[in-house]
Amino acid sequence: MRWVVPLLVVVLGGAVFVLGGADDSPGLQGIGAVLVAGGITLGVRGVRRDRRRR
Repeated sequence: MRWVVPLLVVVLGGAVFVLGGADDSPGLQGIGAVLVAGGITLGVRGVRRDRRRR
């Protein structure tokens, strides 16, 4: 269940990035890239936190 939110953020960021490219909007592509990076960061932090608890 902890993978759902980071995965959704990465998928949403990817979609926003692609839509920004289709519309030729660099700001929208930037927001998409930030969302993807944030989702990956959330996922990595969750994995680290789980491994530390064991």
